[in-house]
Amino acid sequence: MYNFLSLVIAAQLFGSLFLLAAQPRVLARYRQALVISAIVCGIAAYHYFRIFESFKSAFVTDAQGGRGTYVQAVGESFNEGYRYVDWLLTVPLLLTELIVVLALAKKLQASLLYRLIPASALMIALGYPGEISADNTIRNVFGLLSTIPFLYILYVLFVELTRSLDRQPPAVRQTVSRMRILLLATWGVYPIAYIIPLYFSDAGATAWVAKQGGYSIADILAKVLYGLLIYKIARLKSFADDPDFAARETELEVRPASAGTNGS
Repeated sequence: MYNFLSLVIAAQLFGSLFLLAAQPRVLARYRQALVISAIVCGIAAYHYFRIFESFKSAFVTDAQGGRGTYVQAVGESFNEGYRYVDWLLTVPLLLTELIVVLALAKKLQASLLYRLIPASALMIALGYPGEISADNTIRNVFGLLSTIPFLYILYVLFVELTRSLDRQPPAVRQTVSRMRILLLATWGVYPIAYIIPLYFSDAGATAWVAKQGGYSIADILAKVLYGLLIYKIARLKSFADDPDFAARETELEVRPASAGTNGS
């Protein structure tokens, strides 16, 4: 768990810094999407630091070098709320940055956001009571309830949003299609991780660690990798909108290679 949480903190923190530093590499109209993506990674980095500290406080061992059996510290508990607060903030923003970077008509953009943001917040809110419950029935009920807005979000992304992609450059349509598959794949990890302690309760601590590890890897893919794809879309749309900007950026990318060749 130390290694998992450390990996996520590093990925989210430096993913956020990259997305902020990359602002000049896209046209001004697409920078808002990169800022939102950087905020998402920044929020996640902060909450994973809190999760890391909560984990250190909640589980302790007397073994030399920390390689023995860990037990729950007296009067301490692992705070799962940090993770859900993170999701409550970042999941609506993840959907927002996708809509913003496509630069859709304002009416269509507003229509999509008015549906996606409440659905995503409801999905997270319904999952939390099941996450913190020790009763398998309650976990099942709230897990199923949170699946309803999840399916609605997928409908909007794969059906409603598809109708608005006809005017996008071919490369952008292809990247958006990949992003939706990425969301489906990574978001699919969350319910799998959620049910591991439910159906593998005999595994004890191993099941709990598998759940936390699943959440951690999914968060890297759904935030950092997703943010890099947002950056790619912003670049593609910038090139399509302004050939002069595309020429300048291409020259910047080629120049270091040419300089290195001449110097050798």
